[in-house]
Amino acid sequence: MAGEKEVACNALNMPYPYLEGMAEEWIESLDKDFQAERSVVFGVCLLKENKLAGAIGLTIQKQYRVAEMGYWIGREYWNKGYCTEAVMAVLNYAFNELNLHKVSANYFANNKASGRVMEKAGMHFEAVLKSHMWHWESYKDLVYYSIFNPEHKVQ
Repeated sequence: MAGEKEVACNALNMPYPYLEGMAEEWIESLDKDFQAERSVVFGVCLLKENKLAGAIGLTIQKQYRVAEMGYWIGREYWNKGYCTEAVMAVLNYAFNELNLHKVSANYFANNKASGRVMEKAGMHFEAVLKSHMWHWESYKDLVYYSIFNPEHKVQ
């Protein structure tokens, strides 16, 4: 699924083409960052069908009590609510297990579906960074969203 052009074109750090062995290499790299408390990545799974639908994770800056969330979902699972459910579960984990103060996420401006996922999960628009990322031979705008831990007071 990660090798599909429609999925990769909306993900900043997903290689395309996705070559043989890249998935295994990526999976093997996850434990080191998890043990160092720099990141956590979860599979988005359909439990009844025992299928992987995508991945979602947090890049954590523990000293600041913040994280950036990123995710991808296989094309066949788009528009079924799985991504929103995963985002809500990871936000719950970030706030209740990691005791983070704020989680942010961003998307390429042309990927409005990702923004709808963030909004449905309770995240709020913060900014558009114009022409911010060079990706697939063009500069792209990044739209930023965030949410604060409801238990923490914003100062």
